[in-house]
Parts: sequence; C-alpha cells; structure tokens
Amino acid sequence: MPKILGESLAEHRSQVRAKVFDAMRTLLYTRGFDAITLSGVASAAGVGRTAIYNHFPDRESLLVAFVEHETGQYVIRLREALGAVSDPVEALSIFVRMQLRVLAGRHTPPGAKLNALLSPEAYQRMAEHVDPITAELRSVLTSGIAAGQMIDEDVDVLITMITASLASREVVDAGAELDDTIETAVRFILRAVGVRVA
Repeated sequence: MPKILGESLAEHRSQVRAKVFDAMRTLLYTRGFDAITLSGVASAAGVGRTAIYNHFPDRESLLVAFVEHETGQYVIRLREALGAVSDPVEALSIFVRMQLRVLAGRHTPPGAKLNALLSPEAYQRMAEHVDPITAELRSVLTSGIAAGQMIDEDVDVLITMITASLASREVVDAGAELDDTIETAVRFILRAVGVRVA
C-alpha cells in the first residue's frame, strides 16, 4: 500500500500534485518538454510511477495541468495586487510590472517549441489559461477609458498591442538593468494608452 501524504485523500492528492509540479518546473526549464517523461517527473518528484499516472494519463495532460496551476497562482496574485488600488493608471502600471517580472523569472525551455510538440487540442487548452489575465487587463483599460484617463480606442486592439509588447524576452533580458528596463516599459505602455507621463 503506497504511503498517504497528509491527513486526507484530498490533502494527499494536493501534496502529490505540488511535488510533481515542482519537479516539472525544474525539468521543463533545464531539459525542455521534449526530454520529459512521466516516469522521469515521478522520480524527480519522489513519487511512485503509479501515483503520477493516477493524476496524469500522459505528459501533455501533465503540462496542461502544470500551466493551469502556474497561471492560477499568478492570477490570484495579480487580482490581489490590482484589487489594492482604485486608480486605473496605477493598476495598469502594476499589471505591466507583474507581467514583466513573471517573464523575467521564466527562462525559455530548451528544445523544440511547445506548439511543435503538443497536439493542437493541448496547445489550445494551454492558451486558454491566459484568458483570466486578459480579462484583468480588459477591466483596467475599460476603467481607464471610462474615467477619461486613457484614450478611447478599441480595447481589443489595445490588449493585443500591450500583450505583444510585454511578451518580448529582449525586454527582460536586461540583467542588472532589469528594474530600469521595466520602468521604461511601464512608461511606454502608459504613453501608448494616452497617459501623460513625466
């Protein structure tokens, strides 16, 4: 009988998933997805192979669950930070800083691009996990436009342009200059939506 972690089956499942996701994070950014196997993740996580197969039928399912978990944790932090301010300009500044900090903390996994390794269905499921982040940006922009603090432009176009600007690795590969680079990016995005920046 395998050892149960925690005091309940739900707590056991949660602890197994946490260990698996920690191992997945390390392996993904050191080896790349194409080199990952479920048995390798199980070994790195210190859980049995059977345990990992009880949670994830294949590595695509594991990756989608991992991305969902990571994104969910980030969305919680993002909502808390945005909920602490009422000014849309300040909220947009927070959004930009948080997006760039997350990007700076993640390295591009080695190996082939994920869209080349995953089925279209799995890649689409992963892409859907950014929807709550986009919704937060939409809310900030809509509030800023309604308050007259931002230009009245098509919000969908603004979202596309802002997210494209914040997705560039070159922005966050600034090394010791990262803080200054992020603040430059904040001013750039604010100007792009019509905020006067000193």
